[in-house]
Amino acid sequence: MSDKTLLVLDADPPPRLGSLTGRTRILHTDAASLAEHLPHADALLVWDFTSRAVRDAWPGEGPRPAWVHTASAGVDHLMCPELAASDTVVTNARGVFDQPIAEYVAALVLTWAKDLTRTGELQRAHEWRHRETQRVAGTRAVVVGSGPIGQAIAATLKALGITTALVGRTPRPGIHGPEDLDRLLSRADWVIAAAPLTEATQGMFDARRFGVMQPSARFVNIGRGPLVVEDALVEAVSKQWIAGAALDVFEREPLPPDDPLWDVPGLIVSPHMSGDTVGWRDALGAQFLELYELWETGRPLLNVVDKKRGYVPGH
Repeated sequence: MSDKTLLVLDADPPPRLGSLTGRTRILHTDAASLAEHLPHADALLVWDFTSRAVRDAWPGEGPRPAWVHTASAGVDHLMCPELAASDTVVTNARGVFDQPIAEYVAALVLTWAKDLTRTGELQRAHEWRHRETQRVAGTRAVVVGSGPIGQAIAATLKALGITTALVGRTPRPGIHGPEDLDRLLSRADWVIAAAPLTEATQGMFDARRFGVMQPSARFVNIGRGPLVVEDALVEAVSKQWIAGAALDVFEREPLPPDDPLWDVPGLIVSPHMSGDTVGWRDALGAQFLELYELWETGRPLLNVVDKKRGYVPGH
């Protein structure tokens, strides 16, 4: 058996780590016991990617895991100053959710354009009401976030004939910088938030940004909840500054049953599921096992997060 200890911050169902059984010491923990076990672990798998326990439990001085992997694209739930300053390597689940999220965004765009929600309502009411719907080909989209998820969204929307602009942290060929965002928003029919959560992106979609958008625009957030000032979005949708919105991520998750967001006309609420297709947990587990093989044998890891930026830098 390896002398390495793998600590797993569990969620239900637990990860399938069969290939490590008998060769690696695997210790499962919950949030309450995490701080006790962290100093004795060589590696940490944050399987419960909704938990913020790592931020609270990370040791300031002394022994700590050499590697932390989170089964999510975002790392804001675990990053704290002590972890960012340490020599611990952090990796994420980059690559697992790209196309599923892109398909989810495309489904929302088509649902709005083809008025499918209203079609379902009229069918349940047994009401035959002919309507005209919108063509998506020839419309414009802005995708904010130029990582793999944003790029997959852009490619999928382009396949529908939508003229799509990508906005990233810094301008480069094919990608606009933040200085172009307001100009692009003012002409967009579809605005997709797919950026990581950083100091620069927190609250970036506020009342001013919603005011820049066209009254016919629709907004989607599949990135991180705090990218959006939720009160400002509610006002923008309610006052028809924009035509509608869809949120898959929120400032508070799970969204409480009494949260007013549930009942905003023109707002689609989904429970952080845009990337979760059949078999997604198995894909996350398989990705971790591939990374573990690299780490155990001392080879360079993939998906290494820049801990100061809060995401995996592009190439």
